[in-house]
Amino acid sequence: MEILDKSQYGEYENFVSKHEKGELTQSVLWQNVKNNWNFEAVVSRDKDGKIQGSCGVLIQKLPIVHTTFMYCPRGPICDWHNEEIMADLKKGLDILAKKHRAQVVKIDPYISVNDTKFADMMKKMGFKRVYDDIGFETIQARFNYVLDVENKTEQDILNGMTQKARYNLRYAMRHNITVKIGSADDLDEFMRIYKVTGERDGFNTRPKEYFERMLKLGDDKVRLYMGYYEGKAVCGAITSNYAGKCSYIYGASDNAYRQYMPNYLMQFEMIKWALETKCRVYDFQGIAGDIENTENHMYGLYRFKKGFGGEIAELLGEFDYEYKPFMCRMMDLAIKLRKGR
Repeated sequence: MEILDKSQYGEYENFVSKHEKGELTQSVLWQNVKNNWNFEAVVSRDKDGKIQGSCGVLIQKLPIVHTTFMYCPRGPICDWHNEEIMADLKKGLDILAKKHRAQVVKIDPYISVNDTKFADMMKKMGFKRVYDDIGFETIQARFNYVLDVENKTEQDILNGMTQKARYNLRYAMRHNITVKIGSADDLDEFMRIYKVTGERDGFNTRPKEYFERMLKLGDDKVRLYMGYYEGKAVCGAITSNYAGKCSYIYGASDNAYRQYMPNYLMQFEMIKWALETKCRVYDFQGIAGDIENTENHMYGLYRFKKGFGGEIAELLGEFDYEYKPFMCRMMDLAIKLRKGR
């Protein structure tokens, strides 16, 4: 086990970016986006000194109690069934927890709910599983909709879409919807539409500065896509491309001109980016777990994503290791009381 200093971050990044389980949120670049957190990197090395496992840790100070919350978003990156590597990385987390006075560390690897071996190993190591059946009580969605794009062509994608989705895609093309890769100069228009979407769908929106930081990672890793009808911006999306996975992270659509189906063309253009860069998967990201409930306000989003083909990825959820259990109980109680107001 080794806790890296900044001079070793290049080696760390090379490992994460090329690993089949690599995630942008585990990149050293992600600290530039989450700039109100501290960052540390833990690695496990094999007998030859090469990195065989890694864990990027975001650390945030908690007010009043003077402890910290440690979070490894979509980490660790390694063979999740190798108990030796996992235990080695855990030693590094223990050291960081002591250094930063952490009350808990949370990990949430992108791992299937069917992987009972990993769940059992985490329980054995003292972690507590945190999840819910709908999938939105955790920091990141527990149910994602994913499309296998490995070795696929555009025609393969079209063939895999539902008849209705193909029709909507062609409808957008026929009605002069255009899609372009945007820049920071287009963020004002994106924010306008994004806020409309937040008000319509009932979610809190992030500030413009957050997306500015994301775009600064470079358009080979994060892109802003914008859709237009007769020159007017009508939809937008923030999409990442890292370690063989293209992910639709944030989306926005105006209330006007939705009848021209601009989001279908925008999604198809983003999927084409995944194809062009030889990605393994295109991740539409979160959906609600109760997909049979047509009354759920997110059912329409699921139906839209399902139109492109693919399948539901149900993940195990989060795993917490509590260093200060009493402080964790007090924090949980404070959050529940705040939600109850």
